[in-house]
Amino acid sequence: MRRLRDDGTPDKAKGFLIRQMTVDDMPAVMALEKASFKNPWSTELLGRELQHDWSTILLVEEPLPEGGVALLGLAIFWIVHDEVHVLNVATAPVHRRRGVARAVMEEVLRRGVARRCSLATLEVRRGNESALNLYRSLGFRPVGIRPNYYVDEGEDAIVMVLDF
Repeated sequence: MRRLRDDGTPDKAKGFLIRQMTVDDMPAVMALEKASFKNPWSTELLGRELQHDWSTILLVEEPLPEGGVALLGLAIFWIVHDEVHVLNVATAPVHRRRGVARAVMEEVLRRGVARRCSLATLEVRRGNESALNLYRSLGFRPVGIRPNYYVDEGEDAIVMVLDF
C-alpha cells in the first residue's frame, strides 16, 4: 500500500502504489469498472466525482516488470464534516484475493482518521461475502438494510459503520 507522507509524497509498501485519480486515468478506470461490475459507474459520474472537493478516488497500482504500472483496484469515498462515506470499491477480477481492497480501504480509513473523522459508513451487497468479511475485519459492523438498493439486480444492501 502506498501512504502519503505529510508532505504529500507517496510511500510504497507491499508492492502496491496508491494515488489519487486524475482525468488522464479515465480509460483505465472505466475498463476496471466494466470488468468488475454488471452496472459500472459511467464516465460522466466518475468525472463529476473528480470535480467535488469532498470526493476522492484512489487508485491501487502495481509496477510492471517491463515498466509502467497495472491498475489493480480503486476506492471512491467522500469526507463530509466528520464522516467518511465509501461509495465504491473495486478490484480487477484477475487481482482479487491479493489484498488490493484491504490496502485501499486501509488508506481510505487512514485519511479519515487524519481528517479527524468520527465514523465511516458504506453499503455492501448482501450476497458479497468477500466484501462483508473484509469490512468486518476492518472493524465495520452492520447497522441496517437498504431493501432493493441495487435495483438492477434486486439485491439488498447492508449498511455498515465503523467508529474511529
